Amino acid sequence: MSKALEGVKILDMTHVQSGPTCTQLLAWFGADVIKVERPGVGDATRGQLQDIPNVDSLYFTMLNHNKRGMTLNTKLDSGKEIFEKLIRHCDVLVENFAPGAMDRMGFSWERIHELNPRMIYASIKGFGPGKYEDCKVYENVAQCTGGSASTTGMIGEVPLVTGAQIGDSGTGLHLALGIVTALFHRTHSGEGQRVECAMQDGVLNLCRVKLRDQQRLAHGPLTEYPQYPNGEFGEATPRAGNASGGGQPGWIVKCKGWETDPDAYIYVIAQAAAFAGLAKEIGHADWLEDPEWNTPKARLPKLETMFAEIEKWTMTKNKFEVMDILNPLNVPCGPILSMKELAEEPSLRKTGTIVEVDHPERGTYLSVGNPIKLSASPSDVTRSPLLGEHTDEVLRELGLDVGAIAAVREAGAV
Repeated sequence: MSKALEGVKILDMTHVQSGPTCTQLLAWFGADVIKVERPGVGDATRGQLQDIPNVDSLYFTMLNHNKRGMTLNTKLDSGKEIFEKLIRHCDVLVENFAPGAMDRMGFSWERIHELNPRMIYASIKGFGPGKYEDCKVYENVAQCTGGSASTTGMIGEVPLVTGAQIGDSGTGLHLALGIVTALFHRTHSGEGQRVECAMQDGVLNLCRVKLRDQQRLAHGPLTEYPQYPNGEFGEATPRAGNASGGGQPGWIVKCKGWETDPDAYIYVIAQAAAFAGLAKEIGHADWLEDPEWNTPKARLPKLETMFAEIEKWTMTKNKFEVMDILNPLNVPCGPILSMKELAEEPSLRKTGTIVEVDHPERGTYLSVGNPIKLSASPSDVTRSPLLGEHTDEVLRELGLDVGAIAAVREAGAV
């Protein structure tokens, strides 16, 4: 079985999280990803949030698996020459520098296309064209400008960012799709093209149901939101706490041990089709004969009371017991799983979603593996490169002999 992207060469000029997420995915699928970093310094995340002194941080190692690493100073003429060779040698260039940085280096899209007409030039930026296009963007800025924060949080409280990196990793996923689409297009056009993803656009794409609700607001209140029928709706899609956001009422309720365990909770959806079984299980068979309770419409004004009754029952059991009881009744539910529980979950280890990786300086650590599974194309996880680990190897592939490599080293180009 061959790897899906075997033979594709990626020139990885990315740093921090959004770009490295993208190139790591491509590397997991078998692309030869050559990560280019500044000599002596490297990707800023190598030194950020270090838990072991003078060892590459988990921030870096968990975003740069399966890549080869080289150093290059593109400010020097000899460095620029090597960079041109890399552009001719590779299929895709990926970067997430500040707007205009590649142009200032002397490598605009036009110049890259001239050097290698088949090259795909892929970029992540904060915003698309418009008044903010020159602004730098980080994770939480993207969440705020893409609609996530305004629609997340408890009713009447401050907007909230989510713990999921939907700005950085989310945009990296979008860019990876753009790249493989452009590679497919190249198979019949023979031409490379420009691929751009703005973080604001990526977050908004993940918030599409909230844009749906913005339009529905014009035609009356949003009946599945907790504000209906007892609260007020403003002009914009509101925050809705832990409401499900679909047509079925859902909420997070306490389970046994919640007083000391911050994650002793479960999400329960009171789906109409499974309501009878849920009502009976929690000791409310009476609801099924009562017109005040036995239709979804009748229950809507009383969701708070309903979930308080469900919670009385869930508080007598731990979250896994609740799951075991409600699942056979077809009641959609899910325990709030902590990072500790996920890290220790055997089924995730078995599927390669959580992997143990060995690193020469750090030792063994846990990481997220490839979340996308292909039946005929294996995907493994190998450690991230040490700074400049493969520099000589890559230079030899570019045609430099021992003397030429020594000369560029002497010049400080690598």
